Amino acid sequence: MNLDTPTAVSGDSESAFCARNYDPLPVTLVRAQGVYAWDDAGRQYFDMMSAYSAVSHGHTHPKLLAALTRQAQQLAVTSRAYRNAQLGPFLRRACELTGMDQALPMNTGAEAVETALKAARKWAYAVKGVVEDEAEIIACEGNFHGRTLGVVALSTEEQYREGFGPFMPGVKIVSYGDAYALERVITPNTAAFILEPMQGEAGIRIPPAGYLARCAEICRSHRVLLIADEVQTGLGRTGRMLACQHEAVQPDGLVLGKALGGGLLPVSLFLAKRELMNVFTPGDHGSTFGGSPLACAVGLAALDVLVEERLCERSAELGKYLLERLQQIRSPIIRDVRGRGLWCGVEFDPAYADAREVALKLLAAGILTKDTHRTVIRFAPPLVIEREQLDWAVERFREIVESWPIGDRKELAAQAAVSA
Repeated sequence: MNLDTPTAVSGDSESAFCARNYDPLPVTLVRAQGVYAWDDAGRQYFDMMSAYSAVSHGHTHPKLLAALTRQAQQLAVTSRAYRNAQLGPFLRRACELTGMDQALPMNTGAEAVETALKAARKWAYAVKGVVEDEAEIIACEGNFHGRTLGVVALSTEEQYREGFGPFMPGVKIVSYGDAYALERVITPNTAAFILEPMQGEAGIRIPPAGYLARCAEICRSHRVLLIADEVQTGLGRTGRMLACQHEAVQPDGLVLGKALGGGLLPVSLFLAKRELMNVFTPGDHGSTFGGSPLACAVGLAALDVLVEERLCERSAELGKYLLERLQQIRSPIIRDVRGRGLWCGVEFDPAYADAREVALKLLAAGILTKDTHRTVIRFAPPLVIEREQLDWAVERFREIVESWPIGDRKELAAQAAVSA
């Protein structure tokens, strides 16, 4: 046997050949439609995850599939070395719906965040007058802007950073939800403040009312760019087109992704006011696949469906209902229930329950979701969901929570405390 040749483990080629940068739940999905997915044994699951909001329109939406198929049969990729007929209409629609002047197309959300950081730095030097190589970026603790090398410099999650230094300089971190903490660290060299209007990977964290508006005021008064990362929160997830709109905040820069690709392919945008976007000149930044005819056709269709099917309004109405139903569940293992739109998080007391174990119980009950940091279960179904489907999912969750073995957990926790 050639020991250099990997072999499958029990027929599992993914485990044998894929780098172990994920620890997926034990299910292999093979097809999906609407709010449902099926595994390789034919079992049906209710999707309460939506691929981290990438499938907000539901799986295999017919209008999006039609746009994808039609464009793929004509022209898929050209690179930006040439113009294509789909780019202009897509970017115009995106700018109209978000109130921005221009957009720069990329592929993944992390790429679009990197684009925003590059734009902010160059704006600081070319427009604000910051001395070269002295520009500063402010971010929030608990953020998740991606895992690329530049972006992890903003992260406070140790695992995202360990072994990957040295990191991009000129970064400051402040407490999330504390506008005064932001104002205290701003200097004449500050280029931008980047934040998520609601933090997703940190556990569906919602800042205090008025926080975003106050941050916008502070940034304006100090001539600092406010950049909103709405890769997860944008495009209807929180009940508005943008989560910033809950406080009538118009950022200087905006990052969109995930749902922009309609659950079919990666599509992202960095959108901004003209003064900021004008810092880019040909050759400064680019992407072979960003802005491809295929991506633009799907992205435009995704935006049109969002408006035509009133998915933002559905998210607001059904999200309120979902949150109320979840908050009615009474259990000592639940520490908090929070959310906005169809984006809710249930936080568990770690002395009684491990959120990954809850996710596994939900999987066994036919519900797809995922924990975050083993403390929070997130519920983020496709925005096309029906009220009756929400009821079914909540009932399965309630049954799991109410039957949780609390007594055993208390005893184990007490024993661990004594041992410590």
